[in-house]
Amino acid sequence: MKTWWNKSLVVVMIAALTVMLAACGGTAADNKTQDNNQAAEQTDHTTKPDSSEQSLKTTYPLTVKDATGEEFTFDKAPERIVSVSPAETESLFALGLDQEIVGVSDFDDYPQAATTKPKMGGITKPNEEAIIAANPDIVFTGISMKEDVVKKFRDLGISIFKVDPKSYDDVISNIELYGQITDRQQEAKDIVDNMKKVREDVQAAVKDAAEKKKVYVEFSPGWTVGKGEFMNELIEIAGAENIAATETGWININEENIIKSNPDVILYSAGLIDTETNKPLEELIKNRQGWDQITAVKDNHVIGVDSNLISRPGPRVADGLKEVAKAIYPDLVK
Repeated sequence: MKTWWNKSLVVVMIAALTVMLAACGGTAADNKTQDNNQAAEQTDHTTKPDSSEQSLKTTYPLTVKDATGEEFTFDKAPERIVSVSPAETESLFALGLDQEIVGVSDFDDYPQAATTKPKMGGITKPNEEAIIAANPDIVFTGISMKEDVVKKFRDLGISIFKVDPKSYDDVISNIELYGQITDRQQEAKDIVDNMKKVREDVQAAVKDAAEKKKVYVEFSPGWTVGKGEFMNELIEIAGAENIAATETGWININEENIIKSNPDVILYSAGLIDTETNKPLEELIKNRQGWDQITAVKDNHVIGVDSNLISRPGPRVADGLKEVAKAIYPDLVK
């Protein structure tokens, strides 16, 4: 308060002096007025917060909606957070919320700090007793949890916030929303700026490709993805054509259709073992009857990518995009 009074007094004195000098007239008075005005401007510049910094601070109470249309009002940034989705956990840690996160799903393994957090059960049906005991202000969940399960938790009095990203931009929007809810908007901006740059770099690299390659992706044994999901969009951003894009959503494959489509590149989840046969997914793909006639198999363009990077719609989906683009166009994307 004392600083404010002193600065106000200075401004008042300057204004009074300016009036007196203006009344006297003369070049000296004009010069003095200009100098004093500049001094006042400099004083204001050093004491006023930057407007861009102000815009990146969350104003509470904040009311937002999740993917189910549920409305949430936050009176302040949540201090106890549970995430039961690996993608959401990665996003929240990337925002610097390590201290606020008090529980994660059994499958959350990135970053390393997530492995030390109390476990809240599965990603489709979390442990309700563990979540209640964690006493969270908010629970974040993602694409794996069905809305009926979400409703069940809400009926128990648990505030559960669901997202359902279908595109690269949806992932960006979710990260921005988390930043707004938790008052980590600058951190969110840094993350999404990088994601946008990666996308721009990939698009620039593949725009002059001599041909649009046909791609088949198998993220789990016997399963691929069609249009309307972010994994399909990664292939499209990378300048290629997903052979399953004529269908929608997550698809149980038809092996004959894959042979007929004759993809130039096959992508699969690296290191994944089929639980039924105990064989690596790569081996299953290459040894399927008739698949040795597929161009991708004949030319040895069957390429493993980190499944977490292409299946988790969080900040590392940008890394997944780059891996996909490199696998499809290794000569163009470095």
